[in-house]
Amino acid sequence: MLVKRKDLRNIAIIAHVDHGKTTLVDGLLKQAKIFRDNQHVAERVMDSNDLERERGITILSKNTAISIQNTESGDMVKINIVDTPGHADFGGEVERVMNMVDGVLILVDAAEGPMPQTRFVLKKALEIGHKAIVVINKMDRKDADPERVLNDTFDLFIELGATEDQANFPVVYANAITGQAGMTPALEPNLQPLFNTILRDIPAPVVDVDAPFQMLVANIRYDEFLGVTAIGRIFSGKVLNGQRLARLLVNGETVYEQAKYLHVYQGLDRVEVNEADAGDIVVIAGLTDIAIGETLADPENPTALPPIHVEEPTVKMTFGVNKSPFAGSEGKWGTSRKLRERLFEELRNNVALRVEETDDADTFLVSGRGELHLAILIETMRREGYEFQVSRPEAIFINGENGKLLEPFEEVEIDTSQETVGSVVEMLGLRRGQMSNMTNNKDGTVHLSYTVPTRGLLGFRYQFLTATRGTGIMNTFFHGYLDLAPNLSSRGNVSIVAWEAGTATTYGLKNAEERGILFINPGTEVYEGMVVGETAKANEIAVNVCKKKHLTNMRQSNKDIEVRLKTPRTMSLDEAIEYLAEDELLEVTPLAFRIRKRIMNTEKRGRHDKKAKEALV
Repeated sequence: MLVKRKDLRNIAIIAHVDHGKTTLVDGLLKQAKIFRDNQHVAERVMDSNDLERERGITILSKNTAISIQNTESGDMVKINIVDTPGHADFGGEVERVMNMVDGVLILVDAAEGPMPQTRFVLKKALEIGHKAIVVINKMDRKDADPERVLNDTFDLFIELGATEDQANFPVVYANAITGQAGMTPALEPNLQPLFNTILRDIPAPVVDVDAPFQMLVANIRYDEFLGVTAIGRIFSGKVLNGQRLARLLVNGETVYEQAKYLHVYQGLDRVEVNEADAGDIVVIAGLTDIAIGETLADPENPTALPPIHVEEPTVKMTFGVNKSPFAGSEGKWGTSRKLRERLFEELRNNVALRVEETDDADTFLVSGRGELHLAILIETMRREGYEFQVSRPEAIFINGENGKLLEPFEEVEIDTSQETVGSVVEMLGLRRGQMSNMTNNKDGTVHLSYTVPTRGLLGFRYQFLTATRGTGIMNTFFHGYLDLAPNLSSRGNVSIVAWEAGTATTYGLKNAEERGILFINPGTEVYEGMVVGETAKANEIAVNVCKKKHLTNMRQSNKDIEVRLKTPRTMSLDEAIEYLAEDELLEVTPLAFRIRKRIMNTEKRGRHDKKAKEALV
């Protein structure tokens, strides 16, 4: 029998990067009295791993729960909250958590309005049929324009195909930092208006508590005490602590297991319970080799739920055993066996990732939803002690109708100054970008909308930041597959490469600096074939950066004695990945990352390049 669980709400909070989503969750937890009055609570408490705190973005979806009183009935209502990523590259996280909730909060900035990542996640929510509450945040901004933002948000709902009921969304105004909300721009001193709106407008789960137990595994985590844990929503029936279960694998097999531990969320903690009913989001531990997308069911009636659909990857890279002269000196794990184990283990909870073996036992092909998706994996593995080498990202082509080759395109939204807009337009034109809109922002900047081949965006971001002097803002999300774009330009500059192993000297680097921009300081250990800088010249330059100045008996002027070098360009991991040319690899270790040539020997590389040029003639 179907019943409505009035004591429960399941919601996801989705927003563009840096629109205050995690800060709002902090406020909801604090005002629901989840923490003790004397308890020290870190800011952005839901951003739990180091990478999330450093980058200021949510990478992994996380669960929490609060209990509040319904002011109309006086009953206590539990609200399960899922904090979802705000970047389209982590869309795999978004797509699976949408299966666990009945509605969403769409958080938009009171000045910036709905942005590309909001668009991506909102589309997923509307397709499933979820009801949305729009929260216009950061009402304290001087340039806040809530009326315009509300109109833009409504237009976005209509553009994304919202139904009449979905487009008739409630609006709450808020300032997450101060913990204030209101049904009008005049905010009340707390978040109670938001709590009331959630209880009134987010549907309570309608479930069949008497049907056989069914739960779709939407997430997995590892607990040092409990081992692998499966997280998901119970779609029907109930589950008891210690109950025997049927685990229905994606390939159709059935394995019988036992739910050794059963937990639900309360605040940031997991609380052990004896049973849980349909509609609850639960954590089940003690299962062997559980994977996302599998169904846990009643062993007497094992019926599988529809699997989670995740969009296919658009970018691929190779991950291989580090074969540079420094291999094994800085990392804990570097063998092909360890690399293979780690990559295939990642598939268990990173559903948007693909890993394939290649003809080379030391190399694996890894595909993801974008450069950032793969860069986060690389950085995570680096911090875990792995050392390996990766190639330049490449777009993944597919065959369309009649065998026609198609490639992925991205929608690009850019805000830049009026002084640099010409350079940006020129750069995107060379990369076969098609402009769809150009408007002036109130702050004097210019907003550009483009459709660009994914190939054209590989390596573009760092050039864009250079052209805009670090002030430009760029956001992208997947548009679709279109006909192959012709004659795409590649990286403009070429590399300065070390031709001798040793320690870089000031004298040797001064000779290299006269030809371009350096990437290293004096005292850096280098090897033959390592990239030490870039030049605007037409051809690659090999230099001896370890060269020392010969001493003489002649007096030298102070000018000769004191050699000053410009500060070298320091690249982040993301920039280094984007910088790579087709004939280059990125050596990644726990201590450093270095760009190098695939063929490290200078003479062999020269002969290879000569043959390649002759073949094109």
